[in-house]
Amino acid sequence: MSKIMAVNAGSSSLKFQLLEMTKTSEVVLTEGIFEKIGQPEPIFTIKYDGKKDSKFVPEVRNHADSVAMLLKVLVEKGIVKDLNEIKGVGHRILHCGEKYSDSVIMNEESIAVVESVNDLGPLHNPANLTGVRAFMKALPDVVNVGVFDTSFHLTMPDEAYMYACPYEWYEKYRVRKYGFHGTSHKYVAYRTAEILGKPLEELRIITCHIGNGASLAAIKYGKVVDTSMGLTPLDGLVMGTRSGTLDPAVIQFISNHEGFTSNRIVDILNKKSGFYGFTGGHSDAREVRALQAEGDYKADLILRMQEKSIADYIGQYFVYMGGVDVIVFTAGIGEKSPECRLHVIDRIKEALQIEIDEKVNEIKGEELEISTPNSKVKVLVVPTNEELMIARDCIRVGKIELEEK
Repeated sequence: MSKIMAVNAGSSSLKFQLLEMTKTSEVVLTEGIFEKIGQPEPIFTIKYDGKKDSKFVPEVRNHADSVAMLLKVLVEKGIVKDLNEIKGVGHRILHCGEKYSDSVIMNEESIAVVESVNDLGPLHNPANLTGVRAFMKALPDVVNVGVFDTSFHLTMPDEAYMYACPYEWYEKYRVRKYGFHGTSHKYVAYRTAEILGKPLEELRIITCHIGNGASLAAIKYGKVVDTSMGLTPLDGLVMGTRSGTLDPAVIQFISNHEGFTSNRIVDILNKKSGFYGFTGGHSDAREVRALQAEGDYKADLILRMQEKSIADYIGQYFVYMGGVDVIVFTAGIGEKSPECRLHVIDRIKEALQIEIDEKVNEIKGEELEISTPNSKVKVLVVPTNEELMIARDCIRVGKIELEEK
């Protein structure tokens, strides 16, 4: 049976999931992570057969070492009998600029194309490509496929993705809206169509990826027409540590008063704002909810601000698409916070004629329809599965033949 590896390489980490794929089944065989790669005490954690092993691996000095160890362990533990069973490796890559509107086979040519837009993803892209190169070297006869976080959004029309700044900034530097979480939005959109038993091309969907990072996408008849994140993931919704959209002049204002550089202010807006900035360092939504329950005003305020920001984008996308058939919540908060879902829908239920089954909405982390039959717009909860989407794209783009069962 064909086995597909889904990989997410960070600057000092490498997350992996190995799936066994047939035409009728998709099974996770193992998953895990290498952490602190290149540091004094790197850690390797792997889950398989209901077990979890974690150990220090000082011999892992770089990503190539981690890939070599992973492949060795897969055989030693009997997860694969032979490395030839691995038919493809799918890599999560942050940014492709405007270069690729779909996932692509990774080779020296496509690596060079991705490297040409590294300035758009300076922290993630080089690390992602390190993982690609490590697997290309370790498994030279296996197809490697790059799956981009931004490519799903490249169907946006120019009126949605352009900024009204000097046009030469776009011509010189490609300053525009790109959007992120594309692999998640794509998986959830396709799964929603499956659940409803309708072609994706017949649906108007608003996908709400609400985690520590959060974004919405407006998907009209199978194509993204707008999304809430921008040139960077800082734009859009109120998030765990990010401010979301604000007046850009705030940067100059704070610089004048505090003497901070623009880089420092943007770093604060990325890492110490949102939930974190209002609650003295709590970026986890569960902790912020607990503070809210204790009567903390700022915790209550920032949660209401996030809920308003989500509702505002839903309203905007409803108008832009000429209606909406289904709203979908996903990711950590979207899947596991009944309060967030309920409070967001409360803000739009009259305008969109939505009715929620509050008892069903109390269920956490499961695939659900939380709207009632009387609701004019369906509301679903669909747990995201980016690794599975990466594996599927690897099979499709890599033209990997699957067995029947």
